[in-house]
Order: sequence, then C-alpha cells, then structure tokens
Amino acid sequence: MTRGALEGVRVLDLTDERAIYGAKLLADLGADVVRPEPPEGDPLRERGPHVPAEGAGGPAEKAAPAGTGSLWHAFFASSRRFFALDPATEAGHEQLERLVDRADIVLANSGAFAVEEARLSDALARRPELVVVDVSSFGQEGPWADYLAPDLVAGALGGSVATTGDVDTPPLKAFGELNFMLSGVYAGIAALAGLHCARRTDIGQRIHVPVHECIASALEHVFMWHWYQDHIGVAEKPVLERRGSLHWTNAYQVMHGGAGAVMVTPIPNLDGQLVWLIEHGLGEDLLDPRLQLPEHRREFLDRLMDALRSWVASEDAEALFLEAQSRHLPYGHVKRIEEVARNPHLAARDWWQAYPLTAERSVQGPGAPYRFSETPWKIASHGPPGCDTESILDEIGWEDGA
Repeated sequence: MTRGALEGVRVLDLTDERAIYGAKLLADLGADVVRPEPPEGDPLRERGPHVPAEGAGGPAEKAAPAGTGSLWHAFFASSRRFFALDPATEAGHEQLERLVDRADIVLANSGAFAVEEARLSDALARRPELVVVDVSSFGQEGPWADYLAPDLVAGALGGSVATTGDVDTPPLKAFGELNFMLSGVYAGIAALAGLHCARRTDIGQRIHVPVHECIASALEHVFMWHWYQDHIGVAEKPVLERRGSLHWTNAYQVMHGGAGAVMVTPIPNLDGQLVWLIEHGLGEDLLDPRLQLPEHRREFLDRLMDALRSWVASEDAEALFLEAQSRHLPYGHVKRIEEVARNPHLAARDWWQAYPLTAERSVQGPGAPYRFSETPWKIASHGPPGCDTESILDEIGWEDGA
C-alpha cells in the first residue's frame, strides 16, 4: 500500500479538546501518533454521542462497550495508538520520558493529562531538534494565561459567538466545537511547519498556539466592519449585529420553495441574476439607476432579496438549484440530515468512511478534508483504553522491573 504523507513521523499526543483535532489530522496522514491515557482510560472516551451495543435495546449511553462506544472519541482520536500509564509513579514517569525522547513532535495542551509530568522544557534542552506545539486558551503570558475556556467561553471571548442569534435574542453557541477544531487545525499546521524547519536545520521549536488568537484570525468580517464601517454601504454602526443565519451582506439566504429549500445568492453575478429574474417578468424596478448608487446599496440588496424570495416560493427547489448551477450562480440545495447521508456527490467523492470502533464494528463518518495524489489519507483502528501499551513498551525498550 502507498505510504501516508507522514509515514515515519512520531507524534506524542498530550492534547485535550482544544488540539485533539490537530493530532487527528497528523494521524490520518500516516504519522505514528501515541496517545497516553490514565490506566482507567481517557475521560474523553465518555463524551457522547455513544453507539449502542449490538442488540441492545436500552439507552445508548449505557449500552456501549466500555471505552469504545463514544462516537466523538472514535472521530477525534482516530488512527491513534493508546498507551496506559500512571505518571505519578516512578515507572510511569520514566515511560513518559522515553516516549518524549523518541518523538519528533509533541502536541500538548496546558492542563491536559501528563503534560506537566512530561517536563517539555527539559526535553527541549535534551533534544534541541524536538518540535513542541503548546495550545492554550489565552497564551502562555498575560492576565488571562491561567484562565480556562470551554468552547462556548472561547467563542464568546474570541468573538465568533457575538454575531450569532437574532437581534432580539442572546448569542448562541456554534454547532459542535468549531472553535476548537479551528485551534486544532492551527496546531497541525504549526507541527508541520516546525517539523519542516527541524529537518532543514536540525533545530526544533516550541510553538505557542492560543485558541483566542486562532478564533480572531477567522473573524475578518467582524474586524472589517469595525475598521471600515464608514466605507461599507450596508453598515449602520461599527459593530456587526447578531445575524442569525445571514451573511453580513444579507445577500446569502435560505429560502423555501416547492418541495424543499435552497440557499440563494446573487453574488458574484448580480447582472446574471437580474437577467434571470427579468426573464420571469420580475425585478424590472431594480434597474432604476438610483439603486446602483453606493449610498442606496442596502436598499437595492433588500429589494432584490425580497423579489427572489417571492419568486423562489413558487419554484421547485431542486430544479431551481440545477438551473442556477447552469447559469454559474452559486445556489445551494438545502438537504435534510438523512438526505445528506445519501448525497450522490459525497458518495462520488468517497466522503463517508468507516471509523472502526472495535475489531468487529465500525460506523460511517466524515472522510478526508484534503486529497494528496501520491500519499493517501486513511483511518486506522480505534481501540479500547491502553490497547497498545505492551507493543509500545517493547518499542521504547522497557522491561519489567526496569
């Protein structure tokens, strides 16, 4: 079988939710990622949702085999090897040190399991070629350095939550843990950048990745609104109001048609959209030259979206979507969850992959977020707590009583 892009790269995974997605990205590309966990198992194995045991009729959370039933863990801890150790013991501490000393990359979260005992500063002094990626909520220094921030708090303080909800409701938590997936992506990028530098120069790095700054990097529309609101025709104040599901321009909206819904936008081809409307006897009033002036931009967009909403309501959603695609207008056909699972476009891309829960059982989950022509992405097995301990002890040269 063709080797993965990161075949032969050794990664020690000392992450929690804030960076575990970064470890997944490396593991699925073929890196040998070892994840230490307490003897009783990683607490993240208890995160739901869970899959029920075969034939079980009771609640899924109670029916799942111990340590293997968390769908969350099966996804985020995919392709890992699991090593059980107790860092509070002399043997466990030495085993952890040996794991650090054979790693190319250490991914770590402040406060995560075994991070303090790993003594990464000492490891960098012993091995200057080592790459350590530290992911913390607010950075290593400053008045917030020791604060904790679950995904909701991270999103609220980072700004990503501020624009959610409607104008008359409180902000809303984003679906899943998108803020931590963002910091996980940055952790993976930082690890690869550090490894590239180490291989060129034999000098490693300690790279700090604050979740707070990762979130800020993805808020270009919020900062743009603050800095340039005087130049944005639709801006009424320097703070972008809560938007619900709307894009900041109001020009991307989900509209209900016959037999379904469609995401409608006239961007980037306003002229093409107007021509299409006029073909149906609508929108001629939008050709008023006054509406083309920058100071009337918001009125133009509001009237255009109203016209589209009235038109879409009488059209078949799927047929409208297909026609829009033929006209190079980026409409989207909105699907129910069960329809997404059967989507032929995703099937053609081999999007759904089998995530092994045990040797006998697997579930379908999202596939590769990237494709490399010569180095494939693939999922390896997901085992119970500490399942790879013996083989890893052999690799690090550990003998009973050592």
